[in-house]
Amino acid sequence: MTQTTDTFTRMDQSTAEQWARIGAETIEHQERVGERVLGMLRSLAEITDGFAVDQLTHSLQTATLAERAGADDEVVVAALCHDIGKAVSVPNHPGIAAAILRPYVRDEVYKMILVHQDFQGRHYYGHFGGDPNAREQHRDTLSADEFELASRFADEWDQIAFDPAYDTLPLEHFEPLVRETFARARFMV
Repeated sequence: MTQTTDTFTRMDQSTAEQWARIGAETIEHQERVGERVLGMLRSLAEITDGFAVDQLTHSLQTATLAERAGADDEVVVAALCHDIGKAVSVPNHPGIAAAILRPYVRDEVYKMILVHQDFQGRHYYGHFGGDPNAREQHRDTLSADEFELASRFADEWDQIAFDPAYDTLPLEHFEPLVRETFARARFMV
């Protein structure tokens, strides 16, 4: 890790010139984000947790299904990254994945990932005593189009992507799209 000595040690003593340099270096090194995301995706190969496929394969199948259904690039990348939070924590993985994706995808795609567990819950929450209609709690906070996209994601791609025999596209197929997507941050202040 490179550290420079001509920068601040306290934000309340920083200058506009120092922040301009930080901003320029951040933009210059933006390509590292895609590589970090790809590394997190690769780490999902170590997580099976009782499923028929590991979480990387599940993510690849979800993205493959979305791509083959004609989803746009942002939805395909989000489908690939929807469970990336499981590299850190399973219970709050949707929030982690959504936060990672937020500066790189439009708002409806961010929301699709943020709520995907409740939407997918239609297919399994009842097995845990949960409400299989948990997605309905999001009707008032999502537009009709956002609700439809989240439903399509959960019902047509995510919940069926656990098939060891499915003709799944490899991570290498998606790498250029991941790099391209994560090279274009929409900085949020």
